[in-house]
Amino acid sequence: MAGEIPDLVALERTGTGKGAARQARRDGMVPGIVFGGDNDPLPINLPFNVLLARLRKGRFKATLFNLKVEGHEDVRVICRDIQRDVVKDLPTHVDLMRLRRTSKINLFIPVEFINEADAPGLKKGGVMNAVRPEVELVVTAGDIPEKLTVDLTGLDIGDTVTISAITLPQGTKPTIDRDFVIANISAPSGLRAADDADETDAGDVPATEQSED
Repeated sequence: MAGEIPDLVALERTGTGKGAARQARRDGMVPGIVFGGDNDPLPINLPFNVLLARLRKGRFKATLFNLKVEGHEDVRVICRDIQRDVVKDLPTHVDLMRLRRTSKINLFIPVEFINEADAPGLKKGGVMNAVRPEVELVVTAGDIPEKLTVDLTGLDIGDTVTISAITLPQGTKPTIDRDFVIANISAPSGLRAADDADETDAGDVPATEQSED
């Protein structure tokens, strides 16, 4: 079930305190700390350009990473805080938390739509609207689904797909406690315009005048 977890490569930072952090930034690194689990906190440095590229992709704080630090075992981590420069809005420090395989975390999981050719509504010219191309789920760190799959087979114009129609891995649940919409199939714009025109015409029909005696 679990997709490939991206690597996050860091260096162990020698020395702590503001002086070591300032030196790291001068060297093109972003200082950070790894905490949690059964091990002591580990000070690290992350390459600035690599971290910035990750941040610009989005969802950094909701992505599970495989942290690789030379001399230490790989460990799964999730970002718990990013400190930024108040003027430039660039990262200046990162807090990462170690996770056990049984840890519960919130992650955004992408949604894949399949069998579009078997949806009568799309054959008629309908449009599929992906209301939620990704869904935030509470997942177990050791069993993260790579994606959620929505089968469009048999769906017609006006049909909707809700989260209850998707089979989730055991122990996984949405963060939203209601049956929300994932996608729907709407009428093509031409048909909607014709329907609107028909409704307008019907509303414009004047009432029959009564003749006076």
